[in-house]
Amino acid sequence: MLASGVAALAACAGPAELGGNPKLEVLAGNQLPMPGRTDVQSSTTPYYVGPFDRLVIDVFGIEELSAREVQVDASGRISFPLAGTVNVSGMTPVEIEGELSRLLAAQYIRNPQVTVNLKETLSRVVTVEGQVKKPGLYPVVGRMTLMRAIATAEGTSEYSQLDDIVVFRTVDGQDYAALYNLDAIRHGAYPDPDIFAGDVVMVGESRGRLLFKDVLATAPALLTPLVIAIDRFTR
Repeated sequence: MLASGVAALAACAGPAELGGNPKLEVLAGNQLPMPGRTDVQSSTTPYYVGPFDRLVIDVFGIEELSAREVQVDASGRISFPLAGTVNVSGMTPVEIEGELSRLLAAQYIRNPQVTVNLKETLSRVVTVEGQVKKPGLYPVVGRMTLMRAIATAEGTSEYSQLDDIVVFRTVDGQDYAALYNLDAIRHGAYPDPDIFAGDVVMVGESRGRLLFKDVLATAPALLTPLVIAIDRFTR
């Protein structure tokens, strides 16, 4: 009943009916928009390499070009023997393999077989704050969900408010926030949402929940995610 009620509010109620705040908009649906490639460069799979990431590059059969560790500089570039300086920011490891193969082939290396592996990521992180045992910045490699993000921060504290989990995300310059109930997710009430690089997860932090006060006044029991678009200066 709550899910249909919130959906109805999203479909037919304007901001004035939810308290008159012109900076708050309930979205039709219960999921945050997915970020694009430009939004996550600073997660989705595949991984897009960014500044300060560390890569290990191997060229099969050429010892001098194997097991070479390189770090992406602040401009998103790497230097590799014979290939020179290569801009790799926003590329996947597979795309980097193809570009290095092309450049090495141009230097008369016959059929170069290049492998690029990610050793360390410093460009794609999620921030976990609030009532967790170890707040901080954590790398996002592969798929990460809300439960995994919180587990990475060593889990919730003894007095964490599990119905007060807010995720902030920016997509195409627009800030969004979603309110989740961790206990409901654990019990299968709705899916564990994906978390992406650049997201901020606030656990049991009343400042985040205040964004949803108008909606919660109408439907106070959180049994489904609530998603709003927020003005970027309200945080």
